[in-house]
Amino acid sequence: MNGLLTDLYELTMAAGYFAAGKQKDAGIFEFTVRRLPKNRDFVLTAGLHHAIDYLLNLRFTPEEIAWLKELPNFRNAPAAFWDYLATFRFTGNVFAVPEGTVLYEGQPLMNIQAPLIEGQIPETFLLSAITFETLVASKAARITHEAQGRSVVEFGTRRAHTPEAGVLGARAAYIGGCAGTSNTLAGYRYGIPLMGTAAHSWVMSFASETEAFRELQKLLGDRTVHLLDTYDTLQGAKNAAALGGPLWGVRIDSGDFLDMSRKVRKILDDAGLHGAKIMASGDLEEVRIAQLVAQGAPIDAFGVGTELAVSGDAPSMGAIYKLVEIESGGEVRMTAKQSPDKKTLGGAKQLFRLPDHDVLALHDECIPGAEAMLKPCILRGRLVQPLPDAATIRACAQAAMSPWPVAGRRTILSPKLEKVNAGLA
Repeated sequence: MNGLLTDLYELTMAAGYFAAGKQKDAGIFEFTVRRLPKNRDFVLTAGLHHAIDYLLNLRFTPEEIAWLKELPNFRNAPAAFWDYLATFRFTGNVFAVPEGTVLYEGQPLMNIQAPLIEGQIPETFLLSAITFETLVASKAARITHEAQGRSVVEFGTRRAHTPEAGVLGARAAYIGGCAGTSNTLAGYRYGIPLMGTAAHSWVMSFASETEAFRELQKLLGDRTVHLLDTYDTLQGAKNAAALGGPLWGVRIDSGDFLDMSRKVRKILDDAGLHGAKIMASGDLEEVRIAQLVAQGAPIDAFGVGTELAVSGDAPSMGAIYKLVEIESGGEVRMTAKQSPDKKTLGGAKQLFRLPDHDVLALHDECIPGAEAMLKPCILRGRLVQPLPDAATIRACAQAAMSPWPVAGRRTILSPKLEKVNAGLA
């Protein structure tokens, strides 16, 4: 994994730590959800797989090191620092909440216990990787919740900020409850069910819509989904109905979904195609889906792209990665930021979950009857056990959100954590 995929100041600090003789100091860094995204009562965590892969494979190549040497920031870096980077590996410990966990404001998602430089360099990557997938998974959870049992398919790669974001976003959306994705690589890489048949260009490439539908059915059989609105939605429905089965159903990609779905349903039923399903797609999100469901629209599935792939209403999250403890020369010191509006809590922490509230405590505390949420993932630079696959994580996420998490869940501080931090102020 490319060691340069980080902010410059992570590397200048690494060189500075080394020059100051702090390469043997140990630090504990904590990744915390400081503020929830807009319109969110909780987040559903995702992206740990990407973070763990990064830490296990973080390297600096000779070419990258040679390039860094030429940068002005490193003109005073000790020569031994470059030898250090040449053999750099992550050798620390990682404790994290499993993917598919529900978290609330102020709760830790991960802590990194490692030599100071090894804990510092990953900050940028970890914040980016975990925040992005967590945002998409949380958005997917909201959308699928409002669909009330109707399938939601992730269609977002063409609107994602990069092609790779489309792949990772598809995985996160699946964890959040989507039934499948249109992204082929996500299906191959993560075992996510694939869905999708043909676009408007397919229909337009034939002399008639009926011919396009007939040829698609020859290819796909009972997996056929006819796209109805290339020309005229209701005529498209009549053309599909005239061909009969086999087919999965039809898709409406524009217009008044409530009115069109009712009229298309009647056309299909009148042709005896009672089992044919209707999918709606096109600028959908949880508010519009909730309205359609409440209005009784005969829609069996929703395809959601843009709003899901970029978490449209809440594209950022106030996540932070801060040093909370340091060991130097055999002395352990807790650290905390004290600036207004950005205060942090010192000390390595554990999050404990009880039925009606959570407790944030120091990592060596025990809360009777509670589950410790931060689990060991990497110990001494080695993976503790293989990470679960996307389907397993999805099942855990569904269990975590049933019943639907309530807003304003309490997180209280243990007396010991409160006392320690009172002394840091």
